[in-house]
Amino acid sequence: MTDLGTIIVLFCIAAAAAVATRRVRAPYTVTLVVIGVVLGSLRVIQPPHLTKDLLFTVFLPGLLFEAALHIDSSVFRRIWMSVMALAIPGVIVAIAVSAALVEVAFRTTGLAPGFGWPSALLFAAVVAATDPVAVTALFREFHAPERLIVLIEGESLFNDGTAVVFLSLIVAATSGTQTSAAGLVSSFIRVAFGGAATGFVVGAAITQVIRRLDDAVIELTLTTIAAYGSFVLAESIGVSGVIATVVAGMLCGNFGRRSGMSATTRAAVLSFWDFAAFALNSVVFLLLGFEVPTAALVSSWKEILIAYVAVLCARLVVVFGGRWIPRLRRGQERIPDSWRVVLAWGGLRGALSMVLALALAGDAPQRETIVRMTAGVVVLSLILQGSTMAPLVRRLRLVDLPT
Repeated sequence: MTDLGTIIVLFCIAAAAAVATRRVRAPYTVTLVVIGVVLGSLRVIQPPHLTKDLLFTVFLPGLLFEAALHIDSSVFRRIWMSVMALAIPGVIVAIAVSAALVEVAFRTTGLAPGFGWPSALLFAAVVAATDPVAVTALFREFHAPERLIVLIEGESLFNDGTAVVFLSLIVAATSGTQTSAAGLVSSFIRVAFGGAATGFVVGAAITQVIRRLDDAVIELTLTTIAAYGSFVLAESIGVSGVIATVVAGMLCGNFGRRSGMSATTRAAVLSFWDFAAFALNSVVFLLLGFEVPTAALVSSWKEILIAYVAVLCARLVVVFGGRWIPRLRRGQERIPDSWRVVLAWGGLRGALSMVLALALAGDAPQRETIVRMTAGVVVLSLILQGSTMAPLVRRLRLVDLPT
């Protein structure tokens, strides 16, 4: 079958899954991953591999931009410190805690001989990024509090960027590259803030052009340029493309879309990006299922279970440990404990973690073990946490879900 034929088959599967999940009210992305795992184990079709180049070139910029496009700046300003706390120090703490728990558990039990601190840190950095697509889709469908949705989406959007940056720094450190604490901090600032600056420049420029036009097709094209152009430009100059796309999306969504577009253009742009997100998510979660090494997961279930518990414990430490952070700026709102429960349980791992694991160099310490552990954590988090979010939010009375 040709690549075009394979893509058409994947879209047919995604469409059928979307119809089925609406009838049985199952999480759509979870269903796609399960279908992908089943079809992959049966070798029914051979889709393209979900490589880092494919994810970063095709999928990630569009998905990030669409999510950032919907973030309300007025809501974001009220919680931005919480978002940044989760996305920067929170990622550092998550990496440290999960790496420590995995390393101690493996050393104590004798599992995965040779899995030392370098391997543990690599694994922890690979799974540091959260992917709350299933959670936010549920919340938007049932009109959850906008501040909670922005908090979950904002953290995910920014911690995608910081997790990738931290992983690159850890890879450099574990590969023997001469580094220092000051050098690591300097590199992080350059990559992260350089990405934000690039996204701001691209987003501001596109927004100014949009304000001077009244043509839906051209303005839609400009948002596409903002999404992919900011990513490509940032990566080409050595800064974070993820953060650049997020910043550009927020600018286009809050200034370009709201003050520079007519109602007709706004509807067209939102419809296009809604479809783009559906199409990209559908294909990427199906491909994620195909990439899961099912036989290896069964043989490594002990290591995977330890890794999953470690990641979940680290998430609890980050979310609930942040309650001591004082209200440093007037107007910042504290997070209710019921929301923290959702934040902790909603910290699913997805395609980005899987691709980062697969993209590790062949000589990375314990690479194959890291890939198997990452795949297991991704599958468990999507199935266990993703499928139980509806009962959880119903129990916490955050949204009015039908029984």
